[in-house]
Amino acid sequence: MTIREQLEAREYETLSVYAQKAAESAGRLRTEDMCEYRTAYQRDRDRIVHAKAFRRLMHKTQVFLSPEADHYRTRLTHTLEVMQIARTAARALFLNEDLCEAIALGHDLGHTPFGHAGEAVLKQCYSPDFTHAAQSLRVVDVLERDGMGLNLTHEVRDGILQHTGTNLACTAEGRIVKFADRIAYINHDIDDAVRAGVLTEQEIPSSLREILGETHKKRIDTMVSSLIRASAGSPEIRMEADVGEAMLALRAFLFERVYLNPDAKQDEDKAMAMLSELYAYFLRNPDKMPQEFLPAADDGEPVERHVCDYIAGMTDRYAIRVYSDIHIPKKFRGFTTTAPEID
Repeated sequence: MTIREQLEAREYETLSVYAQKAAESAGRLRTEDMCEYRTAYQRDRDRIVHAKAFRRLMHKTQVFLSPEADHYRTRLTHTLEVMQIARTAARALFLNEDLCEAIALGHDLGHTPFGHAGEAVLKQCYSPDFTHAAQSLRVVDVLERDGMGLNLTHEVRDGILQHTGTNLACTAEGRIVKFADRIAYINHDIDDAVRAGVLTEQEIPSSLREILGETHKKRIDTMVSSLIRASAGSPEIRMEADVGEAMLALRAFLFERVYLNPDAKQDEDKAMAMLSELYAYFLRNPDKMPQEFLPAADDGEPVERHVCDYIAGMTDRYAIRVYSDIHIPKKFRGFTTTAPEID
């Protein structure tokens, strides 16, 4: 037996009957030889970690645009927190950790610059059906490796696509990542909001603090523990009713106090205007995009699709730099002045 075959056999010995086994994967878009040392899901994880889109996550906004302090979350640190929570739950439930890890690491690869503000722009400019989840799937299927894609397994691709919204992934592991994503962003967004001074822990409704906990650490522990207890021995992934309801209420509270807070989103309108102008510019001048995004005569896709791919793949700082190159004369860049005082 190869090492991979031994690892696959071990999954049958140690994992739950509800776990997705690597040897039972529905396969890849294109057939390829198996790895001698890694299971299919371990191989998917490695491909995602080495992808250019994964590296770009470190320079994409989570919630707060261009924070000056070093400890605010980025899209990459969010991804790592989702992965850690998903693996913890999967291990406790004897599900496939490798599959959870691959889905979690890939779930936000298609996220836009400037967080959900960028997603809103592409909904307006490109298509109301645009979502970062569908764009993440396009990244792994089409855009990576110079248009060849990563050729991931069906289960990882499904988990990436279904990590948000009302649809459920086809595997228990994919459904765990959906919960892990929400647990991660609710808690770290509170942490960042407190750091930014737009919220205090004491402002969280006392009824929610009583159920979920008074601290960042306690809230995560409560949610993850509830997920494990409620899902143990069952094909359904869920939370206990009281904790699940409190989590949704806390999420609604965050929308009111943080996500739609003018102090937290003070530069969001400017970022959206900048991306809208970039989209319009490249729609008029597609030849100004990098070679890898230029429409090809044989790809059968409209120029709008290519411009969307280019904008969605930008990091915050790259979008600013491109906008500056297009709209600001070189001699003005970095130019500063001190306005005279008015008596």
